[in-house]
Amino acid sequence: MTGFIRFLESIGEVSQLTVRTFREMVRPPFELSLLVDQINSGGVESRTLTLLTAVFTGMVMAIQFIIGLEPFGASVYTGSLISLGIIRELGPVLTALLVGGRVGAGFAAELGSMAVTEQIDAIRCLGADPVRKLVVPRVLAMIISMPLLTLLADVVGCTGGAFITVLEVGVTPRFIIDQMIDTIGPADLFHGLLKSVFFGYFIAITSCWVGMKTRGGTVGVGSATTKAVVYTSVSVLVSDFILTRLMLAL
Repeated sequence: MTGFIRFLESIGEVSQLTVRTFREMVRPPFELSLLVDQINSGGVESRTLTLLTAVFTGMVMAIQFIIGLEPFGASVYTGSLISLGIIRELGPVLTALLVGGRVGAGFAAELGSMAVTEQIDAIRCLGADPVRKLVVPRVLAMIISMPLLTLLADVVGCTGGAFITVLEVGVTPRFIIDQMIDTIGPADLFHGLLKSVFFGYFIAITSCWVGMKTRGGTVGVGSATTKAVVYTSVSVLVSDFILTRLMLAL
């Protein structure tokens, strides 16, 4: 029962932080330099991780689908299945999990170190709002970066899957490309990109909340980093189910 109460308290704290964040987000003046720095560290520097994850995911999916469809003589449809699976689901989810682990741990460690060394309290004493200075740029950066990284993952993942399909099945690249274009529509692309916006928000707000409430010195910072990775991963998976159900119901 105590754990459930703590869970509800945590939901309330994150909700309060969300309200404060979005309120400060639309209030001028805007800290563009801080936003650019966070987009660079959270988004641009995650591109290599995204590329590697996407290309090998597409290749593995191609091999598995080819083996599974071969007894039915349907291996030529591998491209359709790969593109649909990556763009609607695996592209945004895997990108969010891996980037969220990297970025979430970084956000929690940065803010946690500031919390235990009383730098956040110092910001308040100087008359500035820590949420505006620390949380808003990170949340905005992830909301902007995640759809771009997801789009990159979609393109690279489908390319990797198409490459393996051409090699293993013997179809032409033009056939695979036409098949993917015929299978994927604007709604499918929008489905995945909209998810990535929510994933970016959950990654940033959760890790910032964990970091700002860190206590206990260096041990507390290490614990906060671990919690941030766990919490962001769980929030991505839970929100993925809820968003998928809502989008399919519309």
